[in-house]
Amino acid sequence: MLFQPEIETMSREDLEQLQLERLKALVKRVSEAIPFYKESFSKAGVSAEDITCLEDLSKFPFTTKQDMRDAYPFKMFAVPKSEVARIHCSSGTTGTATVVGYTQDDLDRWGDCFARFLYAANCGKEATIQVAYGYGLFTGGLGAHYGGERAGCTVLPMSTGNTKRQVRLMHDFDVDALCCTPSYALNIADVAIEEGFNPAEDFHIHAAVLGAEPCSESMRKEIQDKLGVQVFDIYGLSEIMGPGVACECEMQHGLHVCEDQFIIEIVDPKTLKPVPDGEWGEVVFTTLCKDCSPLVRYRTRDISRIIPGECTCGRTFRRMDRIAGRTDDMMILRGVNVFPSQIEEEIVSFPEITAQYQLILTTKGTLDHVQLLVETVPDFPFDEIRRLEKLKRDLEKALKDNLQIAVDVKIVEPKTLERSEGKAKRIVDLREGLH
Repeated sequence: MLFQPEIETMSREDLEQLQLERLKALVKRVSEAIPFYKESFSKAGVSAEDITCLEDLSKFPFTTKQDMRDAYPFKMFAVPKSEVARIHCSSGTTGTATVVGYTQDDLDRWGDCFARFLYAANCGKEATIQVAYGYGLFTGGLGAHYGGERAGCTVLPMSTGNTKRQVRLMHDFDVDALCCTPSYALNIADVAIEEGFNPAEDFHIHAAVLGAEPCSESMRKEIQDKLGVQVFDIYGLSEIMGPGVACECEMQHGLHVCEDQFIIEIVDPKTLKPVPDGEWGEVVFTTLCKDCSPLVRYRTRDISRIIPGECTCGRTFRRMDRIAGRTDDMMILRGVNVFPSQIEEEIVSFPEITAQYQLILTTKGTLDHVQLLVETVPDFPFDEIRRLEKLKRDLEKALKDNLQIAVDVKIVEPKTLERSEGKAKRIVDLREGLH
């Protein structure tokens, strides 16, 4: 199901021509309206006249999160205050948050992007969506909310928390789709089961549009099985727009990037040079249509790749792979580079263990010490010491064999670890000299 078929199925030739026209206009506009870009482009010796093809974008300097922090609060805005309809900002202490503004046209375009992916999840005018992302300065709640209204859906603005009520209304209101973080979706599913429901059979819901944090394939499967839904991974970040920059279609083979609105690049994190399609690297975005807070070559720190080839769904937008990790959340443990997603994949390969976990990093002497807290499934015989010890040894061995890191596994009873209603806090880094 397509929300804007004329855009979503545009020929690659027409799409790239549209991108080029918008890119030229963007570079000219930001160099005139935003002092940061005027200075940045001047230092790099580039200007709008240097844009003759899309590949010329690689000549331009990057924009980083620190650049946005340095511009706090409104030095990256390209329009006067009278045209600013809304402001969002990332978490951070006063003076260090990244601030993003939106004109009404920006908000409409954002709504369109999210609506496209609700349609991909078979949610149109007859659908009811439950938004369990947090509302407020975080872009998740309002992004999904206005995207749902743009798609013509009935929107249930639950926000986070009060999980038992989330479950009750999901059941009573015949909700079609849930929008929230993966960890909270799993929490909702578990609470529903605790309340005596079998969501896969008792609920009307058929889709979950999940984002704001990584979700392993195993965690996705657990959510799909417990809720009886198809999970759609949606991607976005507040600096670029919010959720809706890219999302999976019904094929679930990569996330279609809204290329009429954004140019995606994948660069080598070390050399910062673009890499060919299919190779992993850091995701870089350029906003083509944002009026208030346009960005040129913003380094997201997210690790992904462009999936080569066309999607069988008929959409012509290129696809990025699901986020494998972040350059800034990669842990270096005793000289080994490890992403939390890699650890999660090992955890969920054990049927006796749930997807709930926490890593506690400390130092012992001069060495890193990694403790992994994991929960057993409810029906695991926790009082059988030998089985517990074997499970501990097997998981430690799997982590050692596959990731080359020594981990001290501690197995705890079900519901011991704190549940998340937003982004899950998986890592507690207490290592000396790193803060």
